[in-house]
Amino acid sequence: MDERIREHAALLVDWSARIEAGDDVVVSVSEGSHDLAVAVAAELGERGANLLAVSDSDEIERAYLRAHDGAFAESPAHELALYERADAVLRLGRGRNTAAKADVDPAQRQAYRTSRRAIREARMDTDWVSTVHPTRSLAQQAGMSYEAYQEFVYDAVLRDWESLAEEMAQLKTLLDEGSEVRIETGGEELTLSIENRTAVNSAASVAYDSHNLPSGEVFTAPYAAEGSITFDVPMTIDGRRVRDARLVFEDGEVVDFSAATGEAALRGVLETDPGARRLGELGIGMNRGIDRPTDNILFDEKMGDTIHLAVGRAYDACLPAGVTGNESAVHTDMITDVSSDSRLLVDGDVVQRNGTFRWEDGFAET
Repeated sequence: MDERIREHAALLVDWSARIEAGDDVVVSVSEGSHDLAVAVAAELGERGANLLAVSDSDEIERAYLRAHDGAFAESPAHELALYERADAVLRLGRGRNTAAKADVDPAQRQAYRTSRRAIREARMDTDWVSTVHPTRSLAQQAGMSYEAYQEFVYDAVLRDWESLAEEMAQLKTLLDEGSEVRIETGGEELTLSIENRTAVNSAASVAYDSHNLPSGEVFTAPYAAEGSITFDVPMTIDGRRVRDARLVFEDGEVVDFSAATGEAALRGVLETDPGARRLGELGIGMNRGIDRPTDNILFDEKMGDTIHLAVGRAYDACLPAGVTGNESAVHTDMITDVSSDSRLLVDGDVVQRNGTFRWEDGFAET
């Protein structure tokens, strides 16, 4: 076995999920992540944790959704109980075919997502972490050779997370103390309210309220938005390619939208429920080990020189005690490149210009 797989597994279990002896751990294994699952199982066994491995197959889900009549049971009790009793959930993506569910009717996807809200909430109440094992299908999706893609993944995953956490803490402090964020890029402006929100220093560990490996972003939960923004980093939504998605906000809600390609997929997300037309997240990518988009949101949203926004559900970690954030069955991230013709301002002060933060070498004062 490639030694980097064992390093990945150890990092996931120790740094990211903080697994301890006696923890009940569900490991969700995609078709392509068998080797990583084997390494994770060994790490869990060494720590005396209790392992339950379950299959996470896009092809199985596709078959089920295409055959079902669409009257889905609300969060079936047997699955709900699994996550209600788990201490941690480790999701090891991804499958053999990144577009396996592309021919599933969007309305069917929407109904299924909505029916599983309680399951999703129970899973997110655990110490959950999502990661990806490099597969040939992901390499193909990224337009890279398999060997080059492996190098890319491990450059993003196997890094000094403590040092990156210290750097990202500077941005977290600015967002925690701020009340308004303005994004200026490509001739458009978007203003977001963040007062009394708590930013997450997403350093790839549940100890930082961070649930992705790799990570490398600072994110918060805006509760109002005015203006417009175009997301010029291509992405796949529900198996369909989306390019140059543009959202227009008034009073915090999407009032107009368009996309150069994949507009139907964007519409399907926004029509999921009322919360899908409001923002749940503002994230700023800071992992410079991720140096190119690969059409995989787990990596792309963490990329340096990018900002992303998510329509839909807001994360509780960003909210004051007793405050309910935006609720939705979806949380769909969209990314814009801010490496040129861009500024990020907090309370009127420029924090980042053309992808360079003000504490980094090369920051231009004007």
